[in-house]
Amino acid sequence: VQLQASGGGSVQAGGSLRLSCEASGYTLDYLTIGWFRQAPGKEREGVSCISSEGGSTHYADSVKGRFTISRDNAKNTVYLEIDSLKAEDTALYYCAAFIGAVVPGWPFLSAGAYDYWGQGTLVTVSS
Repeated sequence: VQLQASGGGSVQAGGSLRLSCEASGYTLDYLTIGWFRQAPGKEREGVSCISSEGGSTHYADSVKGRFTISRDNAKNTVYLEIDSLKAEDTALYYCAAFIGAVVPGWPFLSAGAYDYWGQGTLVTVSS
């Protein structure tokens, strides 16, 4: 599985961005995709996940209401829409994949649960 994250950029606070994670080497239908971010000097943080079968979505409390994850299996791409950007959203954003279905209680926002990682796309928010 190869993952290519894109869509990052420099935006002003209050703006929006849509990040994309394109998967190759495996059909997206069978992948659970998570988005993570890492700000300078901080640990990697799970922000959102969309499961393979059923497409259930999960969000960190810190981003609920502002982040929306979605998938387009025909394009093998998962999107992360970020609205009302804040300075604290500044980070390198990564997407990651787990092959297979997941069940309630699975560690959706834990980096250790994922097997494949993309290279990251940088989001910089200026106030």
